[in-house]
Amino acid sequence: MTWSASSMPSAPTGPRGPVIALHGGAGTLTRSAITPEQQARYRRALTDILLAAQALLAQGADALDVVTEAVRLLEECPLFNAGRGAVYTADARHELDACVMRGSDLAAGAVAGVTRLRNPVLAARAVLASGAPVLLIGEGAERFALARGCEAVAPDWFDTPERLAQLRTVQAAQSGATLDHDAQTLLAAQPPAPLDERAKFGTVGAVALDVHGHLAAATSTGGVTNKLPGRVGDSPLVGAGNYANDRTVAVSCTGMGEAFMRGLAAYDVSALVEYAGLTLHEATRRVVMDKLPPLGGRGGLVAVDAQGQIALPFNTEGMYRGWARPGQAPVVAIYADEDDRSQA
Repeated sequence: MTWSASSMPSAPTGPRGPVIALHGGAGTLTRSAITPEQQARYRRALTDILLAAQALLAQGADALDVVTEAVRLLEECPLFNAGRGAVYTADARHELDACVMRGSDLAAGAVAGVTRLRNPVLAARAVLASGAPVLLIGEGAERFALARGCEAVAPDWFDTPERLAQLRTVQAAQSGATLDHDAQTLLAAQPPAPLDERAKFGTVGAVALDVHGHLAAATSTGGVTNKLPGRVGDSPLVGAGNYANDRTVAVSCTGMGEAFMRGLAAYDVSALVEYAGLTLHEATRRVVMDKLPPLGGRGGLVAVDAQGQIALPFNTEGMYRGWARPGQAPVVAIYADEDDRSQA
């Protein structure tokens, strides 16, 4: 495994103002596994979503609105494992999870195990807006969201032939549940599909600081290929895969969820900033590089602090990632050796 901090900024240099950062999953990413055309598609998709979020920030939109829309757009893009294009469970179905959190008052909403909501992140937002529960699951979550105007789709709306081929390959290899990025090794001997499964990865997420000084985070996922029906990872869990607090940071994680749950990864970043006085760079490095690996925690996260500093660390070979500030060109990256440290 290649561990990389290449996407982490250097020491903070003072307040930076509004910013959006997002990820499309982390894993075993090498240039040899993805054609130039496929790379271009991922970069273009990330750039387009960042431009949309950047425009909202420039218009003075709240951070919660910005991250919700960024993740909704990621859910609509079949390149990523969230919404349409989500991975399959062991029984060839889709079970989707999402969470949103507002840093100003620690309000949060989440759904897990939904099968017919087009945009789980909008369902999570509806849960937050209700001001009552924090997490709803399965059919109850679906009834709740539909009653509040969320769009229903047939479960097969999420299907893609490439994801189904990925499931069948994993099952044939009797390898158990597999992160998107790990499935690429099982598919290495196969010719690339039109949308190459060897280059598709897990959870998506976004974090933002708005012009009002508020933070927010949103995370959405289809889980892991061949997962047990009913399995829930870190993505919909406040403090594990998603967290936002105006006093400290906003964080969205991606990776093997069980380790992130056991380590309370997202909240741990916030705690290290608030109680240990670490910088965002130091706190995210401590969590991703030091604390998660002994738990089997492969993956990464994107984070922004109350001063607008951002960090995008990962301990795998790559992570689909990007960030943008109003008035500046978006920055996107895939591989560990790409230098995106200019965000510091």
